[in-house]
Amino acid sequence: MNRVLKGDIVYSRSKTSLQSCKDGYLVIEEGRCRGVFEKLPEKYQKIPLEDYTGHLIIPGLVDIHLHAPQYTFRSLGMDLELLEWLNTHTFPQESRYQDLEYAKKAYGMFAEDMRRSGTTRAVIFATIHPEATELLMDLMEESGICSYVGKVNMDRNSPDILCESSANESLRATRQWLENTKDRYQRTKPILTPRFIPSCSDELMRGIGQLAREYGLPLQSHLSENKSEIAWVQELCPWSSCYGDAYDKAGAFGGEIKTIMAHCVWCPDEELELMKKRGVFVAHCPESNTNLSSGIAPVRRYLDEGVPTGLGSDVAGGTVLSIFKAMELAVQTSKLRWRLSDSSLKPLTVPEVFYMATAGGGAFFGKVGSFEDGFEADALVLDESRVPTPLFAELSLEERLERMIYLGCEQDIIHKYVAGCQLF
Repeated sequence: MNRVLKGDIVYSRSKTSLQSCKDGYLVIEEGRCRGVFEKLPEKYQKIPLEDYTGHLIIPGLVDIHLHAPQYTFRSLGMDLELLEWLNTHTFPQESRYQDLEYAKKAYGMFAEDMRRSGTTRAVIFATIHPEATELLMDLMEESGICSYVGKVNMDRNSPDILCESSANESLRATRQWLENTKDRYQRTKPILTPRFIPSCSDELMRGIGQLAREYGLPLQSHLSENKSEIAWVQELCPWSSCYGDAYDKAGAFGGEIKTIMAHCVWCPDEELELMKKRGVFVAHCPESNTNLSSGIAPVRRYLDEGVPTGLGSDVAGGTVLSIFKAMELAVQTSKLRWRLSDSSLKPLTVPEVFYMATAGGGAFFGKVGSFEDGFEADALVLDESRVPTPLFAELSLEERLERMIYLGCEQDIIHKYVAGCQLF
């Protein structure tokens, strides 16, 4: 549907600055933006106008790393470190998704909360269970959000109840899942999802890389999140020079395969250079990295060196779906890193984290996350009345956006659009 949204518009064209237009017009044709205008051009004046005067209009938010099956146990085990948390909470809970009745109930809650959230695009881990993964894809399609959903691969170092019997069996089940869901959805796409090197044998990782090339699919996994995890990878893959090299030698690290690696807290120089060379996306997950004692990723360096970077809620390492929260914590943790660890890397700015939450992560989906001409029209309309201030009339649009990053929540979103379609 073609439409024009009128309001106080803020968006990014680059990671260093914000674009704003008070009482501006966002023109949408065939699901794509045709630009933001101070005065509506004559050629667009017959398009239906939706008047949100006085309300902020921003691009939809993009979450490029979260685990749908973990939504049920958010906030549990936050006093544990990563590997202990996986064994104590994550693996036992994820094993329950072999029960489709449980999966339907749990994923139904997740999909509805995603629909109500500020997230318009998401990249999602499911579990090893193909049927439950298909169910999740069905529900995400119904939600109206655009997403990538991945059946997880695990054939070693995992509980028996959550470990596929062999690399061949894992690849067979993955191929069958891909065939079952091929061309089924408009908004939901598959993504190959080896959990991480410790849970995937060399044979399985090579097979996933081959599947990615055969089907032309993207890939998601975890990289250099925790020091104990990194040491474990070195034990398992002594022939690799670094964690990323273990993926790369399997043919599963960027290049012709569009790839997201979550966390990237402790990447050595060699790994960073390989990421840059292969065009690997970084999913920065500040809440999870804090909750699970992983550390603070050097995101300033990634941005400065041109590594494509977005934000992830990483539920349930993160406790909420809110990318507003992820933006706030990205700034805060970068300040701690600068003050306590590495004064050479300046803290992140509000324009930078807003860019990461919109166009930065949106680039994984294509032309997504901005209101520039040709971008898919994902938008949120915000109501700021829940957080009043006597200074409101004095604030710039950029300052109003900053307030919502720190003070906003899902109940402040009054309208949500994905590719030009209004969800509510």
